[in-house]
Amino acid sequence: MTGPVWVLADPRAGTAAQALGIAERLGAAFETVELEWGPWARLPLRWGSLAGLGRGVRARFVPPWPGLVISAGRRSAPVALWLGRRGARLVHCMWPGFARGFDLLVVGRHDDPPAAPNLLPILGATHRMSPARLAAAREEFAAVAALPAPRVALLVGGRPRAEGMEPAVAGGIAAQVAGFAGTVLATSSRRTGREAEDAMAAALAAGPHRLHRWGAAGANPYAGFLAWADAIVVTGDSTSMISEALATAAPVFIADPGGLGARHRRLHESLYAAGQARPLADAPAPFARAALDESGRVAAEIRARLMSWGAEFTSRQCRDPPRPPTSFF
Repeated sequence: MTGPVWVLADPRAGTAAQALGIAERLGAAFETVELEWGPWARLPLRWGSLAGLGRGVRARFVPPWPGLVISAGRRSAPVALWLGRRGARLVHCMWPGFARGFDLLVVGRHDDPPAAPNLLPILGATHRMSPARLAAAREEFAAVAALPAPRVALLVGGRPRAEGMEPAVAGGIAAQVAGFAGTVLATSSRRTGREAEDAMAAALAAGPHRLHRWGAAGANPYAGFLAWADAIVVTGDSTSMISEALATAAPVFIADPGGLGARHRRLHESLYAAGQARPLADAPAPFARAALDESGRVAAEIRARLMSWGAEFTSRQCRDPPRPPTSFF
């Protein structure tokens, strides 16, 4: 394989993290291409095209072309395929609706993708919470070790595709966790909402706790909370937070925030079946599990394929010469 590595970074942080997490584990330099979407990004294109990109981003797509592209999400799939027509090998995360054109598709088992020779099924999603990042966070937030044990990290999201968790739900989950934790290490997310955060604060007020509200000033202790947690409770709406929690070796319990669909249920059941998580109703009973490192496994799979991809790369470019960079289709 020749040419640089490009990561196509979707504006949604959780989607971009899936591609970035793999690239960071490859151990090679890469370029991050920040994507912005125009109105045509809504179209379910199944061929290579830059039509969905905002005009300003299109100017970024000029030679020299990458040798490897890592992307994630349905909207970035046509962009990756466009680069594939210019010789790049393509690794794509999340099921785009079809398998054709990609060298490796990294798809969660809970999406129940059809069998394909280029498919690599994983548990949950890839992410950036690597062993090295957890180790660094453990040092950076070493003061957490002095808090009363057991230290239970509480990761709270919100309603899927909506803003603001119901305050009664957020407060109820926080109160349940406070009932068995020595210290609650709580964080909220962009979708939690101020009223739900206030309800959490009220439920946690009587006991030792730390509550980091979304967007608060100062260093974000999220990774530090994970690194020092004796157990983790995470709301079931966020595939990203669940997957990051599983990067630790702590018992992981999934709380139901309500309003979850079949896809979230399939994710939870796949993790329960694999012994990687349990429902919050089973807490605080501890259980043994090994840290899950799907990002590392995917990176290892890519490295194993690089030699064969490289041997084919030159001939592939000759068979399928690139179009002029001004062609967006």
